[in-house]
Amino acid sequence: MTEFPRTMVGGVSLPRLLIGTNWFLGYSHTSRAKSNFIKEYQDAKRIADVIGVFMASGIDAVLAPPSEFLEEGIKMAEDQAGKEIIRILTPSFNIVPGGPPEREPERILDDTKELGATFCLPHQCVTDALIDRMTKEIRHLDKYTKLIRERDMIPGLSTHMPESVIYADRQEADVETYIQIYNAAGFLMPVEVDWIMKVIQKAEKPVMTIKPLAAGKLMPVVGMTYVWNTIRDQDMVAIGCTTPEEAKEIVDMSIDLIERRTPDQELQATRSKASLV
Repeated sequence: MTEFPRTMVGGVSLPRLLIGTNWFLGYSHTSRAKSNFIKEYQDAKRIADVIGVFMASGIDAVLAPPSEFLEEGIKMAEDQAGKEIIRILTPSFNIVPGGPPEREPERILDDTKELGATFCLPHQCVTDALIDRMTKEIRHLDKYTKLIRERDMIPGLSTHMPESVIYADRQEADVETYIQIYNAAGFLMPVEVDWIMKVIQKAEKPVMTIKPLAAGKLMPVVGMTYVWNTIRDQDMVAIGCTTPEEAKEIVDMSIDLIERRTPDQELQATRSKASLV
């Protein structure tokens, strides 16, 4: 299979397609029933089988929250492939005094490092809570990036708000990358798609885009065509898949789109399309 294109982030080589994990962990953004189905369906072996398809094309980076359940599947995939997977983890922790002691930043970041994280990007629920639109800054950010660096992880920011990228660049924050929602449907995006496109184009660091299919609301060929044709060569796309066949379709389609070819996937055959054959 073709080796997938790569980019450099904080001195580390990453594939431009990242393995997303919502369809491993049960975050469907559709319904409780759908999320429960994912949780009941997935186990370590099924997760390892999906990751294995990505790894066969050189896609060796997982974007995920810290998860012991997920780690079991990742390690199984590593053992099967004989290669290590780069972990891009998005922990959340207390940002105000008086929270649960087990959620204190130092303890959570220790646990994140223990899970093997190369990159540590505080989750949106941390990052976006620190944004001050009045002063146009991300408050206390240096405190957290320092803690991340002290644990020999590479800091970044996971955000749903485009202000995070702009403010972090403006205050010369010690971060190497950003996670930003980006899809043609505008799903979970706080402003219009063209505004987010401009933010990504002007970002001083590589951007990891997420939810390219709007949590299944866009067909793969629609969602992937849009993102691959509007991000920069240094930017990345993270996508989750439920099955190995889905993963192979996404990898093949992405390679076609990056190389400016029209994807030639086998189409869904239904009775209503019989007259097209």
